[in-house]
Amino acid sequence: MVTTRLMRLGFRLVFVAFYFTSVMLFTASLRNANDRVFYKICAARVYQSRLKQQLAGKQLRLESMINPASVSQQIKK
Repeated sequence: MVTTRLMRLGFRLVFVAFYFTSVMLFTASLRNANDRVFYKICAARVYQSRLKQQLAGKQLRLESMINPASVSQQIKK
């Protein structure tokens, strides 16, 4: 009788330890996936910002080429 209670307690303890370990591993994998997605989003935002800056620079160069005042300055030189 006493040994069966100890066995049941042992099985419960093993089950709780296994369950706790499984939950912790799952949580760690979710955090790792979350960090990877966050990094990709930040990298994409940086890339988008660089593209916008490049586009703005090209637009300014194009406007300076089209602007009549700029054309007259080029002719004077």
